[in-house]
Amino acid sequence: MIIRRAKNTDLDGLNRLLLQVCLVHHNGRPDLFKYGAKKYTDDELYAIIRDDKTPIFVAVDENDNMMGYAFCIFQQHVGHNILTDVKTLYIDDLCVDETMRGQHVGSALYKHVLAFAKEQNCYNVTLNVWSCNESAMRFYEAMGLVPQKVGMEVIL
Repeated sequence: MIIRRAKNTDLDGLNRLLLQVCLVHHNGRPDLFKYGAKKYTDDELYAIIRDDKTPIFVAVDENDNMMGYAFCIFQQHVGHNILTDVKTLYIDDLCVDETMRGQHVGSALYKHVLAFAKEQNCYNVTLNVWSCNESAMRFYEAMGLVPQKVGMEVIL
């Protein structure tokens, strides 16, 4: 397995996995997530790939087939009234191809993101996970993540 920055030629693999993520979310919360949609358009993906503030890491096999990805975003609140200006690497999305789960692709991607964040002098790595995605929650807990904040709702 090779983990590297995404490039424009990865668009098909990214789109395939984005659809898998959407399906997980749709199955868990069909009231919020549309069926068959994806988070980003192709033009948005090309822009994200080019932007060093939004690195995407992909795990590929020896034939350059995408096994998983991690979309990341640098965040920092310089001059904010109440927040300190620590540099955070936020994992916007982490996905392992459904056919590759259980083969440590996700843990390899996550460890790569942690190493990258340390190299970039980040204070922490954060992410959000939907509570309906219990397998993702178990995975992140196994990786050592703990709740930072909790989002709550009431459906009217």
